[in-house]
Amino acid sequence: MADILSQGEIDALLSALSTGEMDADELKKEDTEKKVKVYDFKRALRFSKDQIRSLSRIHENFARLLTTFFSAQLRTFVQISVASVDQLPYEEFVRSIPKMTILNVFEAYPLDGRFLMEVNPNIAYAMLDRLLGGKGTAVNKVENLTEIETRIMSQLFQRTLESFTEAWSTVVEFDLQTESLEVNPQFLQMVSPNETVVVISLSTTIGDTSGMINLCLPHVVLEEILPKLTAHYWLQTKTKQRLPEQVAAIKETVHQAPLVIQAELGRSEITIQDFLYLGIGDVIELNQDISKPLLVHVGGEPKYLGQPGKMKNSVAVQVIDVLEEVNENER
Repeated sequence: MADILSQGEIDALLSALSTGEMDADELKKEDTEKKVKVYDFKRALRFSKDQIRSLSRIHENFARLLTTFFSAQLRTFVQISVASVDQLPYEEFVRSIPKMTILNVFEAYPLDGRFLMEVNPNIAYAMLDRLLGGKGTAVNKVENLTEIETRIMSQLFQRTLESFTEAWSTVVEFDLQTESLEVNPQFLQMVSPNETVVVISLSTTIGDTSGMINLCLPHVVLEEILPKLTAHYWLQTKTKQRLPEQVAAIKETVHQAPLVIQAELGRSEITIQDFLYLGIGDVIELNQDISKPLLVHVGGEPKYLGQPGKMKNSVAVQVIDVLEEVNENER
């Protein structure tokens, strides 16, 4: 998209043309010349803009799920949102994160490869402090993690993978398992240094502590499901594949829904005084003729006609006819 000139720049350009400082023919010549665009082969853009937008939408949902999860677990104010979605070489991502940090590596079944969740130490220790009954103080001592602290963090991050799986459920059904919890990114070689990865940065606030949670998803791992990360695929899937499944699921759920069925033996009107003095053995005369069928209500609406009887020493009602549907205006 061309740059938009301000009014001052337009006036200066017109003045230069009128005084002869600039030649209009030279400007036209520059526009017709081929322009060279610099391309860095070490930083190949492997994800399309449509795929980046899809990844952004997926992880916006993931951020909302994480906010709910951490709010319940830590019992304090938590706010998580997507700050950026970028694609860059894996080596550049490693250089951009702290030298000592919390690295949660997990297997991404059924895909062949691993994903990485990097949690800023300030955020990680605020979570740990809240889980252990503290106020959420961030004390960065990541190089001296005890076995108990490592165990608690591993279990916490393993449970966050449930939210990750739910956020991705519209694209692929993940079975995620934590592989390891590392602290030094220099010793973690997930893919080759020049391999393109997409990095989703989540801006995180826990109480008074702020920091970033970064998700690193290698292109080589996501490659087989990239065709699903397009708007065209989602629209096609919804109209052709998922619609019958959704209809079947709705039908099954509706078939299992309970309904109250009532057979009306008849009606009668009595005074309040008679009602107050009712006793065992008293008889109330109903307006229902014994030779006429009973009205059977389903969910509070008249639906069938039936006749009373007994079945295996139990009182029962046999359906003998279906009432025609009555419009609301005819009632």
